Amino acid sequence: MHPDATSLRIVDYPDPVLRRRAEAVDPSDEAVRDVARRMIELMHEAEGVGLAAPQVGLSWRLFVTNAGEADPVDRVFMNPVLRITAPDGGRSPLEVLEEGCLSLPGIHVQVRRPRHASIEAVGLDGEPVTMAAEGFLARVWQHEFDHLEGMLLLDRMGPRDRLSNRRAIRDLEDAWDG
Repeated sequence: MHPDATSLRIVDYPDPVLRRRAEAVDPSDEAVRDVARRMIELMHEAEGVGLAAPQVGLSWRLFVTNAGEADPVDRVFMNPVLRITAPDGGRSPLEVLEEGCLSLPGIHVQVRRPRHASIEAVGLDGEPVTMAAEGFLARVWQHEFDHLEGMLLLDRMGPRDRLSNRRAIRDLEDAWDG
């Protein structure tokens, strides 16, 4: 049974769906594509650059992006495979930048991630998508892919960020009505 795409909303931490490893989707299923289109709407409404299906309550291997100047196109990634390698095939250098998350409103933390990534997935049109990126776009893919693995920014933050965001995290936990 598929959800009504029009009823989807972004869920906040600590909703348990955010901690589950997501399951593959059928890219040919029109209901899955309806969900992807709704996720693009929600991402834009929230002024985000990416949104993963677990963030709308679905444990599906699907995310959408529109990374602004880095990639100003609405993209859908179904059943993505993410690879972390530098363009020369070696190890990608790490870079620390601030990240936020639509499921952790008001929380921004410093996250160390590889600078390069490549991705293979199925797009909204059912066709294979293969891309490589560096910098911000590679970071967006890694962040959204983390959601498909049940991982959150909370798992990547250091002690200083954990301490400075302790109250915001507790407030989200206290407000959750699940």
